[in-house]
Amino acid sequence: MRRRRGALSPRSHAPRSHAAASPAGPITLTGRGGIVVMFGTAVVCGLLSRWVGVPLLAGAGFAIGCALAAFATRPADLLTLVVSPPLVFFAAAFAVEFATTLGNGSLVRGVTVGLLTTLASTAPWLFFGTLLVVGICLARGLMTNVRELRDKLAGVRLFEKEENENPVRWDESPTTTQERRLHHGDVD
Repeated sequence: MRRRRGALSPRSHAPRSHAAASPAGPITLTGRGGIVVMFGTAVVCGLLSRWVGVPLLAGAGFAIGCALAAFATRPADLLTLVVSPPLVFFAAAFAVEFATTLGNGSLVRGVTVGLLTTLASTAPWLFFGTLLVVGICLARGLMTNVRELRDKLAGVRLFEKEENENPVRWDESPTTTQERRLHHGDVD
């Protein structure tokens, strides 16, 4: 039997409409997606702050990216998101310094000095963004993730001593030296 073009397949019982395909729901990101949002907003705002000449824009952009990521990340990945702002901040600062220093003399010296200056001047924004992520994620159920991780670790029993930890048996009675001495040709 030949199918007509546009005919319904046996699995679908209703025609597909692009307008009514799915209701619009809230955006949820994975932990990696939240990290990308933080990094992207920090880099874009960092570059804009260099081009416009407003240093406040770089730190505020990082804080906004942190808030967006904390609200949009799915609850199962909140633990991943909470631990990442310092590394994301450093990576974004490095990317901005590299992009703005490229072609301006010594790249290594320019990136090093620029990165140290940027980290020193925007450190309060790093702390604020990190606290913002932790606060929002705590309100969204971070402690549930911490409990689940603790239960998984307890289930694996990583912290218990194993029964066969020491293969030497000390409970056996020692033999006398006379019985134990072997001649050159004897094998134990």
